Amino acid sequence: MEKLLFYRDKDVIKVLTGLRRAGKSTLLELYRQSLLEAGVKEKQIITVNFEDPKNEYLSTSKELYNFIMEQTCAVQADKECRFYIFLDEVQQVESFEKAVDGLYLNKNLDVYITGSNAYFLSGELATLLSGRYVEIPVYPLSFKEYASAHSVHGESSRTGLLQKYIKFGGLPYILKMNDSPQAAFDYLGGVYNTVVRKDIMTRLKATNALALDGVAKYLFDNVGNSTSIRKISDTLISAGTKITPPTVARYVDALTETFVLLKASRYDLKGRHYLQTQEKYYLNDLGLRYYLLGDRPGDIGHLLENVVFTELRRRNHNVAIGKLYAREVDFVATGSSGVSYYQVATSVLDAGALERELSPLQSIPDNYPKYLLTLDEVGTGSHKGIEQINVIDWLLQE
Repeated sequence: MEKLLFYRDKDVIKVLTGLRRAGKSTLLELYRQSLLEAGVKEKQIITVNFEDPKNEYLSTSKELYNFIMEQTCAVQADKECRFYIFLDEVQQVESFEKAVDGLYLNKNLDVYITGSNAYFLSGELATLLSGRYVEIPVYPLSFKEYASAHSVHGESSRTGLLQKYIKFGGLPYILKMNDSPQAAFDYLGGVYNTVVRKDIMTRLKATNALALDGVAKYLFDNVGNSTSIRKISDTLISAGTKITPPTVARYVDALTETFVLLKASRYDLKGRHYLQTQEKYYLNDLGLRYYLLGDRPGDIGHLLENVVFTELRRRNHNVAIGKLYAREVDFVATGSSGVSYYQVATSVLDAGALERELSPLQSIPDNYPKYLLTLDEVGTGSHKGIEQINVIDWLLQE
């Protein structure tokens, strides 16, 4: 919301991207209310949701452009000739980028669009509007937001709430049903199947849903592990699924383009460059893991990594996996305030575990902030400049 308010009336198209049901449409509605409260008249806000069947007739860029322009005026000096255009899930319109570009050229229009697929920002839209749009990622609820909807008393309650967050995820509507595992399971299944059947399979013209599910299950079960397309392919083939590495690559790309998965590249801290192999993948929302894998136990350390990774992304950081010779730093976070390094572990109360987690951070030859995040309630503090923080405290920070 702060970003939307900051960019209001600035000469850029505001592009909200994110996983289905993460709250993009609700965010636009809240922003609409703020505009009305600031004195903008109802007629100055034009909203078109392309998931609503009543708008199916706006199927081409020309139809969309004409529809919007018929409701606006051209006298830019007139205060009431300022219009706010909200186009929700606009990628469903054929050649929508031409309409968006045309609307942008009308300086009395402030344009906002949302999309659940990243690929629409990598195609013609990016070419037409290079330098003229700003992307605002919309993530599921942070743990702090999630906790604000619950009464938390004491450390056991905090830990239990984090466990629930890891299991059911942070899609906003899940707050209405996560006391019912079956209701949560059904809801998350609807989200997953909409993304897979409606978005991915339709766009890729794929017919083998089981193979796509197989790729998703593998990655969901291996969050935080280095992986490769060949390894996924070999694993599925050995389990009886006929699939080729190029098909696996297409499915992995589609899962990231629809924001189901977030990719973390590896970054060589010595050579200061990104590496092209052994990426890691994290879930944008861990609740989808519960739907696809059920209560299958996972490596709690890697699931905790997943929570930290998405939180760093939510806090406007670019996040990579750090590589320094044979050592690995869980996360290298780069943002407007600079660089910082993070190690994540469930516990380092054992001296050997503490040394193992501190070692990669100690080997980094610079003075950027370094953090060790754990579930431990004791032992926090500074280790020669490396700050050990309870991960729940860190997640609840402003």
